[in-house]
Amino acid sequence: MPGRVRALASALPDWARVGWEALAPRALGGAGRPRLAQAVVWGPAGLLLCERRELRGWELPGGACRPGESDEAALRRELLEETGLEVAIERHVGDYLRTGFRAHLARVFACRVVGGALRTCPEMPRAQWFAPSALPDGIFPWFRRPLEDALRELPGPVERREHQGLRAILAGMRIDLATRCRSE
Repeated sequence: MPGRVRALASALPDWARVGWEALAPRALGGAGRPRLAQAVVWGPAGLLLCERRELRGWELPGGACRPGESDEAALRRELLEETGLEVAIERHVGDYLRTGFRAHLARVFACRVVGGALRTCPEMPRAQWFAPSALPDGIFPWFRRPLEDALRELPGPVERREHQGLRAILAGMRIDLATRCRSE
């Protein structure tokens, strides 16, 4: 039990920061919803998933686009910064407009590794390859649909609207807490 209490105590400041980052822009009258570029990365050992420092669970690598930066340029920059990998973008999987908590537009691309060496960074302390048939349980729910769409190799990009309400928040907290307990 002390391990679980310690895990919860370590999670609370991170959850508060994630909540503040999600809600403060709206409360302070900030500009629109951020645009993210994310990748389903194929390599010789399968699919790459990463774990962030502040909310621990498996997710697709990628990040926010800077003003004036194309989705593709942002994706290549973020992947190189976070994982050390250079990628070739093979196709646009889809656009995922997420409303509710942490509202954003995620543009997801299927990519393959063309250079670099996998490494971690302070923002992404874990990165691991997984066989598509053996994906881990701890994938955040909002990354499952883009993964499924990428694996199905649809003929063109999809457009999906997803609401991230209380169910998604609680699922994320459960995954984060379970991951922290395992690492104690």
